[in-house]
Amino acid sequence: MAHTIAIGAERRSDRGKGAARRLRATGRIPAVLYGHARAAEALSVSATDLEKALKGLEVGTAVFDVAIDGAPIQALVREIQRDPLKLDVLHVDFYEIHAGEKLTLQLPIHLTGSPDGVRNGGGVLDQVMREITIRVLPRDIPERLDVDVTALRVGQSLHVRDLRVGDVEILTEPGKTICTVIAPRVEEEVAPAEVEEVTEPELIRKPKEEAEEGEDGED
Repeated sequence: MAHTIAIGAERRSDRGKGAARRLRATGRIPAVLYGHARAAEALSVSATDLEKALKGLEVGTAVFDVAIDGAPIQALVREIQRDPLKLDVLHVDFYEIHAGEKLTLQLPIHLTGSPDGVRNGGGVLDQVMREITIRVLPRDIPERLDVDVTALRVGQSLHVRDLRVGDVEILTEPGKTICTVIAPRVEEEVAPAEVEEVTEPELIRKPKEEAEEGEDGED
């Protein structure tokens, strides 16, 4: 199950793009905390601490203890904005959660192993679905969902109904396909194109004698 990551936060009063740029120049990231009856609260967090906390995590399912003035509030990361080129974090949204309240989340699917149909049948593994929707208590949020595909042969598939995810309610339709091993493509041999025999056109000429006679008969 998901472990909790502690991170400190400070309240901020300045808003707008200019204030955000100045804040990032000091090594801090603009953030906001919202959820339940709480009004959205503007915060900032250490860029270094946030990057360390996010490393190797499934962001949407990681539980954070956001400490504001020393008082921790449990929250999930709802959204992270990154620079499209440098990939640096520009802004983060935290959503407050309560221990006894079930949450609806998107849980990423990670396929593990090499399918039998790929290793021995020349097939190709096609991952159709990359996440499922679940409802779960915060304490039961899985850190990740690993699905072993080692036994899959050519033509076989795994479906949502095949998943086992502990104390989690899966909301995604059971019959949906997660992945399948596709048979190798058989390339048809293309027969060489037939080359038509080209014959030279026959030249039609009058016999020499007839041609000469015709010329003599002209007026």
